[in-house]
Amino acid sequence: MKFSRLSGLAIGLAALAILLTLLAAYGLLGLPPVVLSAIRWAALGAMALAVAPRRSLTGWIVLAMLIGIELGHDAPALSLNLKVLSDAFLRLVKTIIAPLVFATLVVGIAGHANLKQVGRMGLKALVYFEVVTTFALFIGLAAINFTKAGVGIQNTAIAEKADTLAAAAPQTVSEIILHIFPENIAKSVAEGQVLQVVVFAIIFAIGLALTPERPRRLMLDMCESLSEVMFKFTNVVMYFAPLGVGGAMAYTVAKLGFGPLLNAFQLLLTLYGALIAFVLLILLP
Repeated sequence: MKFSRLSGLAIGLAALAILLTLLAAYGLLGLPPVVLSAIRWAALGAMALAVAPRRSLTGWIVLAMLIGIELGHDAPALSLNLKVLSDAFLRLVKTIIAPLVFATLVVGIAGHANLKQVGRMGLKALVYFEVVTTFALFIGLAAINFTKAGVGIQNTAIAEKADTLAAAAPQTVSEIILHIFPENIAKSVAEGQVLQVVVFAIIFAIGLALTPERPRRLMLDMCESLSEVMFKFTNVVMYFAPLGVGGAMAYTVAKLGFGPLLNAFQLLLTLYGALIAFVLLILLP
């Protein structure tokens, strides 16, 4: 069977499954839940056969998301145990940040012979970033207040954390400034303090740029190698994305139902709408 026929079969079964599920949900069709579930799983199987020849990571992520939703609906007891997949994937993603940020910043700064030129470029980039980020903030706030996406979602863990933060004593200006500078770079990496890693990387890169050529070149080669390895590491981690996404969707549906998914879809549409407005109003002119 050709791939085009598999695609047509997958689309047809998916459309049929959606139609029958909606009709049953509104009481217009009396099919047993087992039959509806079998039709949906058949559609997912056809989609898997259609996606397999392409070896597309995006396709597998979308398929895993749909399988996770269906699994969370059909087998909630099993799906509650799949949160470990999403947690493991998120932990792997977090391990990428610090080494990659450090290596790329060091190479980008210390790799230039003229530190004054790097400083001017950095200052211009910082000013541009602050101005553009301010406009992006206003666009995002306007979009989220217009659509009210996410309103009504109840998350006990987030609510408890918000109450804890609200009860904590507010930080002073000196404490906020002091928090930017790391006291132990290993501790900053372990705790995920990205800003502290950035500050350390910038100071390290400036020191490296002032170092004689031979040791500077040796350290630059090491950082370039680390950067390249971390990009490959990222590619490897992304192969686990379908499992992480599928596990997260299965757990969410099993624990909270379909309500949060509808809110998340509305939030996603709001995000893309705000991004389009940002590009058209800020970046293109």
